[in-house]
Amino acid sequence: MAEEHKVKLHGAWTSPYTKRVELALKLKGILFEYVVEDLVNQSPLLLKYNPVHKKVPVLVHNGKSISESSVILEYIDETWPNALRFLPKDPYKRAKVRFWAGFFQQHLYETMFLILKTDGETQEKAIKELSEKFGMLEEGMKDLFPDGTPFDDRSMGLLDILLCSTFGAYKAQEEVLGLKECCFPIYVSSCVVLFLGDKTSILVGLCSH
Repeated sequence: MAEEHKVKLHGAWTSPYTKRVELALKLKGILFEYVVEDLVNQSPLLLKYNPVHKKVPVLVHNGKSISESSVILEYIDETWPNALRFLPKDPYKRAKVRFWAGFFQQHLYETMFLILKTDGETQEKAIKELSEKFGMLEEGMKDLFPDGTPFDDRSMGLLDILLCSTFGAYKAQEEVLGLKECCFPIYVSSCVVLFLGDKTSILVGLCSH
């Protein structure tokens, strides 16, 4: 019976999606077993737990599996509702955070992926676009949190987790890709302090996902 109550995370070090879940578990103080998966030769357990997408991350809790990082993050927040909550209690703010989380995934993340995959004029255009989208996110946060953004060193929410797991290595991105013109907002650097794990793996994950 004790085995059933163990928490296991099936993931890969190259996956920023896995990093999101790993960070969430550590922030909640949840003990878990990390199961390293080969993304080329998936294990029988991974295929069993995630037969639809056959991808990481997969969280196994009480013998039951949950896949898709966004779903897992909300499951963690609802299952372990301690003082640190990833989503606001207010329904309106919660809906807005979900909206900006979707914006992050569909626009910021995809644009960053384009920067890493291109060069020349195409990359320069993508860098400019990323900067503009960061500005949109920042303005959205000012509207949602008029007394200050949720990105600080005292609490961590859903948007912090997405930012840290993707842009935690922004210093390396600036040096390797020449992104200084991108002007990463100041709240990204504050996230770096709280980011867990090997930051270089984020770049690798973005390139290979």
